[in-house]
Amino acid sequence: MSETASGEGGCLCGAVRFRVIGDPLITMACHCRGCQRLTASAYSVSAFYPADRFEVLVGTPVAGALRGPQRHLYCPSCMSWMFTRPEGMDDFVNVRSTLLDAPVFDTPFIETVTAEALPWARINAVHAFEGFPPRERFPGLIGEFLMNRGAGTSAGARA
Repeated sequence: MSETASGEGGCLCGAVRFRVIGDPLITMACHCRGCQRLTASAYSVSAFYPADRFEVLVGTPVAGALRGPQRHLYCPSCMSWMFTRPEGMDDFVNVRSTLLDAPVFDTPFIETVTAEALPWARINAVHAFEGFPPRERFPGLIGEFLMNRGAGTSAGARA
């Protein structure tokens, strides 16, 4: 995808549809126990987009599960976890990338909450954090991801 390209996605039942414009700013996997439980898997995968390049096209997502400062939004019908509005980062949306009709194929560039990772589930992302990366690290991480992606290298592969 490019700056002007767009992609659409949606929940399992199709009641909520969304669009992203352009490429993700970064891709990630989260190993926290919350994500493990929400996905019934070892980790969640997501792609980070600017909020002004994300829009809900059909339906009205609802807050659910881990209610609080991390706003996790779901389809009200099938309860698919669709996206998150991260605390203190209102300019961004963290989209469950596997819900895109053409999923983002970059391997996760960062792994978060590796302290809670199942021992066999590490994916060897370029950057790994025992917790969540400090907010001040995101500009550098995003720049590095975009630079690698623009150079045609696999953003998630270790050099």
